[in-house]
Amino acid sequence: MWFRREQKNRRLHRGHVLDVKLRSDQVRAMRTRLAALTAGILFGTVFGLYLLWRTGEWALDKFVYENSEFALQHVEVKTDGMIALEQLRRWSGVKLGDNLIALDLTAVKRKLELVSTIDSVSVERVLPRTLKISVTERDPVAQVNIPSADSSGSIAVAVFQLDADGYVMQPLDPRLCVIPLAQVSGQLPVITGLNVYQLQPGHRVESPQVRAALELIGAFGHSPMAGLVDLRRINASLPGVVVVTTGQGGEITFGLDNLEQQLRRWREIYDLGQRMNKTVASLNLAVSNNVPVRWMEAVVVPSASPKTVNPAHTRRKNV
Repeated sequence: MWFRREQKNRRLHRGHVLDVKLRSDQVRAMRTRLAALTAGILFGTVFGLYLLWRTGEWALDKFVYENSEFALQHVEVKTDGMIALEQLRRWSGVKLGDNLIALDLTAVKRKLELVSTIDSVSVERVLPRTLKISVTERDPVAQVNIPSADSSGSIAVAVFQLDADGYVMQPLDPRLCVIPLAQVSGQLPVITGLNVYQLQPGHRVESPQVRAALELIGAFGHSPMAGLVDLRRINASLPGVVVVTTGQGGEITFGLDNLEQQLRRWREIYDLGQRMNKTVASLNLAVSNNVPVRWMEAVVVPSASPKTVNPAHTRRKNV
């Protein structure tokens, strides 16, 4: 009896095993079909996107980047300074016939702004065939002369210019200008006390004395002393002060702060000297009280040169 019961249980066990095995095969086959379907859909999607991308790229090349309707025919250049317009076109690297849509405006802008005398540039497409370039130049307000010995032993002078913000410029070749440089550079005050390592074209000089010297040059133009004396040289090598040498032979020491107030005090002392028929030989305005002053006879003092307008501010050009 025990033997027969055991045989019955074995037959029931085999039936359950066969049933479970059949269901496992069905699930495995379903998963295989689902994986194949998913892979097919994924491949079809990627292939479709690739075809769409290639078709779009071909369409752009055919109808935009290689379209003769967008061939550049006019380059309009505007500048507020003295650089010749044709030179600006050459520096931009733009050529007539280039595709206007394909043109890299950022690269054109960067090429022009690498020129130390250029402050900023804007570049604009005007479809279908025109490019507009607008240039703002830096205006030199001071000059720095750095002497150096060449291989032959002779002394050569490297000339740099500074704008009001202290950016260093290399003077332009006169052949690249529409205004003679002598009209500008011949009137610039010379800042002394700098070395060549401080003068990197396109970079700003951060010396407090140089910054004060440039601020003094800007303030002098609308100060009570304008037109009475000339600023010829400014020594920026001494700590805490700048020393101005005038075209009339005077030597004026300024502190680095409150320059407009110091210029007004200079005018008061200048007027006092005029009443005594004398002029200032040396004056220390960096001292707040009991200002040291040394006088000289006014009859031997040369007159100031007439004030002129920087020609860089008088020209606006469009082509």
